[in-house]
Amino acid sequence: MVVTPGTGEPLLEMRGVSKVFGAVAALSNARLSLFAGEAHALVGENGAGKSTMIKILAGALRADTGQILLDGVAVDLESPADARKAGIAVIYQEPTLFPDLSVTENIFMGRQPLRSLGRIDRATMRRTVVELFVRLGVAIDPDRPTRGLSIADQQIVEIAKALSFDAKVLIMDEPTAALSGVEVERLFSVARSLRDAGAAVLFISHRFEEVFALCQRITVMRDGEHVSTDPIADITVEQVVRRMIGRDVTSLFPKVDAEVREVRLEVRGLTRAGVFSDISFDVRGGEIVALAGLVGAGRSEVVRAVFGVDRYDAGEVKVGGRKLRPGRPAAAIAAGLALVPEDRRHQGLVMDLSIAGNAALTRRGALSKMGILTRGSESALTREWAGVLRLKAGALSDAVSTLSGGNQQKVVLAKWLATAPKVLIIDEPTRGIDVGTKAEVHRLLSKLANDGIAILMVSSELPEILGMADRVLVMHEGRISAEIARADADEESVMFAATGQPAVLR
Repeated sequence: MVVTPGTGEPLLEMRGVSKVFGAVAALSNARLSLFAGEAHALVGENGAGKSTMIKILAGALRADTGQILLDGVAVDLESPADARKAGIAVIYQEPTLFPDLSVTENIFMGRQPLRSLGRIDRATMRRTVVELFVRLGVAIDPDRPTRGLSIADQQIVEIAKALSFDAKVLIMDEPTAALSGVEVERLFSVARSLRDAGAAVLFISHRFEEVFALCQRITVMRDGEHVSTDPIADITVEQVVRRMIGRDVTSLFPKVDAEVREVRLEVRGLTRAGVFSDISFDVRGGEIVALAGLVGAGRSEVVRAVFGVDRYDAGEVKVGGRKLRPGRPAAAIAAGLALVPEDRRHQGLVMDLSIAGNAALTRRGALSKMGILTRGSESALTREWAGVLRLKAGALSDAVSTLSGGNQQKVVLAKWLATAPKVLIIDEPTRGIDVGTKAEVHRLLSKLANDGIAILMVSSELPEILGMADRVLVMHEGRISAEIARADADEESVMFAATGQPAVLR
């Protein structure tokens, strides 16, 4: 029952919603309308107010002013329980399931059907879950623990939970950031089936190709305010970007040619049984070398081994001509290596620690006097890098968890750039951050290369690889299948190598 976008009465509507935190207006007179049978995209830079809007709809925050209407009737969402009762469900990028409980137990947590004498009716629960998965067209064992499920399967479990309480509004917050192409398509298939069955789907993503593939309308936000709402068919990516950031992005990939200097990083015959084999390459000062390939090709595993987080079975790593002992990150740091990991929340930051505390983590020894580290020394270092990286934050004493994804990435960069590295390894530098911040990160990488730093970049985004890399090393099933110079690199050549196919002669 796909409807003409934006016709009829909205299923859910936000009118004049505002939310202030201290002196910061997170939302100002924001508005949004969702219709049954429609997928609606919500886009904006990090800090545009999207997360605050979602939290208000989910009942996790209360608006200071404004109204939320369901089927034309004003509702007061004082808690997540109120949102669920109203038929609003949120599917987050990182689902929050109980790992030691079964799929069925997670779906019915807190609302199990009961038999006589107050016993839980497990047969009814299981039968319902099987029916839900049939409806969604997926095959997940309802009896297995959720521990070990992929992120994609965990999201499907969350969607099944939403269906089990008859959710009419499904909010999907960056659901594809950690998914492979096949998993994304399966998720989209589920979202389309829910949309066509009459649900309203709100889709939040920085990936415009997904937005334009799934959604019928798009709302742009900037600085906590509504900028525009349009049918997808009536707007271009360029117009969306311009409205998001309030200016033209003259170049999303501001790569400048840098002087190529001596070899800074040498990797020879690096092998880890069953993961990667015979990996050899060099990175010179002034170069940005991209490690490309499909999910599972072994890219992140290679850079983790190079840095010493993971051990390897054979091969060697040299920095500045000196061999590193395997499995020793401290030795790698001392030699001039820095690693910005793929998962910034779990591997790059201590989320409950302050912004300044995180930025100074790699310099605690140098900043301490007689074994004592002061907040003043932490803050002085952080202020220096906050200026360089254009960090948008309140107080440096605030928890780093209060920052947007793009600003969290800047704190991780500050932490490692403070070590004055010779080699910067950066895994998925712009994953989950908005287009304006992407341009800032790319500009920074170009400047660092121009300053003589050797950069090894892992990325799953082909435009980023083609726009920023001087050379592309393509991995396929744990091996380097091709090395492609910048002048010869295009989407076709990289994808042929990534899938193990011979290059096509032109």
